[in-house]
Amino acid sequence: MERIGLFVKQDKAAQEKADALAAWLRSRGIGVVRRESFQQQLGRCEDRDPEVDAGGIGCVFVLGGDGTFLSASRWIGDAGIPMIGVKFGDIGFLAEISEDALFSAAEAVINGEFSIESRDRLQIRIIRSKEPYLRETVVNDVVINKGALARLANIETYIDDHYLTTYRSDGLIMATPTGSTAYSLAAGGPVVHPAVEGFLVTPICPFTLTNRVLVVPSSSRIKIRLGEKASDIVATFDGQQGVELDSSDEIIIEKSGVPLNLIKLPGYNYFDILKAKLRWSGGRI
Repeated sequence: MERIGLFVKQDKAAQEKADALAAWLRSRGIGVVRRESFQQQLGRCEDRDPEVDAGGIGCVFVLGGDGTFLSASRWIGDAGIPMIGVKFGDIGFLAEISEDALFSAAEAVINGEFSIESRDRLQIRIIRSKEPYLRETVVNDVVINKGALARLANIETYIDDHYLTTYRSDGLIMATPTGSTAYSLAAGGPVVHPAVEGFLVTPICPFTLTNRVLVVPSSSRIKIRLGEKASDIVATFDGQQGVELDSSDEIIIEKSGVPLNLIKLPGYNYFDILKAKLRWSGGRI
């Protein structure tokens, strides 16, 4: 690899470990492209930093937690660069490697002792007044929910242009299998293995108790329209960026053409991480 990217949480321990890793890589003749995590924002994201220049970057090490990993995925954008997460603090689903194992993991990556696991992402387009307004891509989820006001949101939902229902709820989550262990899980959704070809539609505190989580094929095209007189409704993308929605907006959600590529090292198993994170019975990693 000519260059390796480092995406680092704004945390003293992570910064110090990144300094050491950068020096270690340079001593082996590998260039380093370094970026610190950015803050969450509300708005159209027009002023967001440009995506990484992918030329010569073999992979990206993310030093932080799952939130930092999601920020890094936004930085990479559609470049498709493989990523590996190094956790600081609580264990994460995306940041799997412990900081103590960082240098052995880096050695394995340099030597090509890894595999690539692709994860589906969602592409979101917002059409406002019949004109393209915003385009985003997420790893975990897009959430349509109400803001500070307590009234229910009326969310008209279509699957492949076929009317499904109008959710009267606090909001609606559209999640990937990777995102099934995030907000969707807290809202009562199932855990879905990342290899499953499907997406989740999870209502948040629905007024109609028979509205349950729906799993649809990953080939589905989900269309969202807000009910009349909708106000104080926000769309958030991976909990990293957000935008206020207008009552005239049409939100289109479908599978992205570019997946997230994860570096998987030997000996790491999804179910071990799952049971450790959710504190199930059995040994912990």
